[in-house]
Amino acid sequence: MLVRMTDIMSKEKKWAVPALNVENMEMVQGVIEAAEALRAPVIIQTTPGALRHAPPAVFAGMVSALAKTASVPVALHLDHGDTLECVYAALEAGYTSVMYDGSKLPFEENVRTTKYAVSMAGGVPVEGEIGAVGGKEDDSEARPKLTDPEQAAEFARRTGVNALAVAIGTSHGVYTASPKLDAKRLSTIAGMVDVPLVLHGSSGLTDNQTRSCISRGMRKVNVATELRVAFTEAVRLSLAEHERTYDPKIYLRDGREAVKAVTDKWIRVCRAKGKA
Repeated sequence: MLVRMTDIMSKEKKWAVPALNVENMEMVQGVIEAAEALRAPVIIQTTPGALRHAPPAVFAGMVSALAKTASVPVALHLDHGDTLECVYAALEAGYTSVMYDGSKLPFEENVRTTKYAVSMAGGVPVEGEIGAVGGKEDDSEARPKLTDPEQAAEFARRTGVNALAVAIGTSHGVYTASPKLDAKRLSTIAGMVDVPLVLHGSSGLTDNQTRSCISRGMRKVNVATELRVAFTEAVRLSLAEHERTYDPKIYLRDGREAVKAVTDKWIRVCRAKGKA
């Protein structure tokens, strides 16, 4: 069933909802099949980069069709909406939650534009970001800036967001070294902010690192790079093993199974198994 992000995520729950970024139909299928097998709620996400490849109506159509026949709740989320126009397009297409990312803007401008996004969403849940996770997301690269707890509390209060992405030392993309997470900062933010917190840059974290973040207040765990790598490597291997295969369904099926395996892992790490 297609649901809103807030239907399956709250600050009070002691587990997190895995939020998986997809690029095509097979990735959507893999995520939902894993969720059904483990009876877990999931959030399926697309970035602005994916929406430049295919418009939001295409992804909304795929996810909506597959979610309606699924036995577990599935939310469709815009990840890192970098303009109000992008957010509006996702809302018009039927996304059940959106992120407006104004983290590169000065604080007051971030507050103003995020508040406008919340108003524009008309009750559809909105995620904001304060601080900067950093790293490479689509074609954009940002320098990390750890979240100030007092700013986070003020930002959440003034904007009315339903979820808040915070920077505690993780990074988008592929890690070249083990990240140093500021656990104390996360605990402080969680104690000052009334909405669920979101962990970006999860690909490459250890299970223990992720679960420590969940125990300290993270309620949505974003995974993108790990899924892309798994899908691509599975397709490459399939093509190498079946040199005379010209049916895309064959190698895309292998990519789907790889995504399913990664999703299975993250559902378990987030302790979302059996929560649907």
